[in-house]
Amino acid sequence: MTKQGKAMVRHVVMILFSVIMVYPVLWWIGAAFKTNQELSSPNIFPSAPTWSNFTKGWHSVPGHSFTDFYLNTFQLEAAVLVATLISCTLVAFGFARMNFPLKNFWFSLLMLTLMLPGQVLIIPQYALFHQLGWVNTYLPFIVPHLLAGGAGGTFFVFLLIQFVRGIPKELDESAKIDGCSWFGIYWRVVMPLTKPAIVTVTIFCFLWNWDDFLGHLLYLNSVDKYTVGLALRMINDSQSAQQWGQLLAMALVSILPATIVFMFLQKYFVEGIATTGIKG
Repeated sequence: MTKQGKAMVRHVVMILFSVIMVYPVLWWIGAAFKTNQELSSPNIFPSAPTWSNFTKGWHSVPGHSFTDFYLNTFQLEAAVLVATLISCTLVAFGFARMNFPLKNFWFSLLMLTLMLPGQVLIIPQYALFHQLGWVNTYLPFIVPHLLAGGAGGTFFVFLLIQFVRGIPKELDESAKIDGCSWFGIYWRVVMPLTKPAIVTVTIFCFLWNWDDFLGHLLYLNSVDKYTVGLALRMINDSQSAQQWGQLLAMALVSILPATIVFMFLQKYFVEGIATTGIKG
């Protein structure tokens, strides 16, 4: 077989696998416009789209609309992102640039936490936050990120350390000659050069916290504080006759923010992953 024939076979196989991978998503999109009776139909898309699944689903939770839940989620995401970026960049800069007692010991301890399964921390963390009176508030999500912890905090620190180490230290020395303090070097020299890595951390942090259903389920008890994921569970539980079209429609809408964030920041995301791997 010629090279052109082999290339054609590879492309055909890849197209077939792509269709198989995309089929569930296409079915999901089509099902969001179907009635309960049409869901058993073998057709991917309905004969007559039911747009009311979106309007009725948006107001399907008694006393609330999904506007409230999206506002709650975005407020929580904004606080977590700010806390993560401030704390993780400071910690990474300290480990990558500064010398302090037991630096290697603390760095090894930090790396060991990457191997600790998150499941073993659920009970002690809940007990601690319950004693502090933080249950049914957003503090269990925000405060750990202020300390470079939370979902993926250690990984973010490690990723940023690898990137900062690739920045020439001669820039720090030049800044010191010009009278810059350590914080000045961090803010004026290092942070502008770590933009790809910071965008990568932003994307990961946004996606992981947007999808953190278990954490929100554990700590949020009041409907007024519910996030989008918990609101979807209420649609599933609050109706005796399940309206699957409304649930699928709201689930489809719930992935749009994460999809949009990734699409717009994809260029910086790829650049951050690539350059971090090369410089590490």
